[in-house]
Amino acid sequence: MAGEVTVPLLPCASIDEVVAFYEVLGFRRTYQQLRPNPYVIVQREDLRLDFFGMPGFDPANSYGTCVVMVPDTGEIFRAFAEGMRAAYGKILVTGIPRMTRPRKRKNVANHSGFCVIDPGGNWIRFFATKPAADEPDDAALSRLGASLKSAVVMGDSKGVEEQAIRILDSALKRYRDTATVEDLINVLAYRAELAIRVDDTAAARDYVAQIHDIPLTDEQRTALAEVLSSLAELQAG
Repeated sequence: MAGEVTVPLLPCASIDEVVAFYEVLGFRRTYQQLRPNPYVIVQREDLRLDFFGMPGFDPANSYGTCVVMVPDTGEIFRAFAEGMRAAYGKILVTGIPRMTRPRKRKNVANHSGFCVIDPGGNWIRFFATKPAADEPDDAALSRLGASLKSAVVMGDSKGVEEQAIRILDSALKRYRDTATVEDLINVLAYRAELAIRVDDTAAARDYVAQIHDIPLTDEQRTALAEVLSSLAELQAG
């Protein structure tokens, strides 16, 4: 047999909140019922998610999750980001709901990935079906760059921001002086984002200021255009 389709069934406190959020991301409601239990289906092209309502459910304690494999995480992330900016004026990076940015995940064979944490506290994990051709080999990473990959596993895959912060703070003390400019800026930018997630705006401002103090060539600015753009958006938010 072939052509089987698996659809995750995820919990939430309110199906109305879930629908409103996913409509921001470009989904549409294709089915809804209130009795005998609240249930809703949202769909975006071939991506379908089903939710059931649980009155009194606490999203912060949710274990709901699923993996979505896509050809290009950057393309779908940009679409989601555009929707968030239009609805909220920024990309949501803290609290529930929120969205992480595409980064290589060493726990998923170095494929790029990002997560959407929806109003039900469900982690929708988007991963690239294969690594991008222009992604650098691990051997090209400085020790600081390697530490960043470990921090991403804790902060973006597991949601343990405090452990990710400890990893980066230790790595910055040990490897900052030997790191490449690209790795240093990527680490400082992620550290600023983590500071925002734990409501430490003073630290976030400090890491942003450190980045602005680093001289960059035109070639480096081009290579770091995406992270510098995300940093500007983080400041604006």
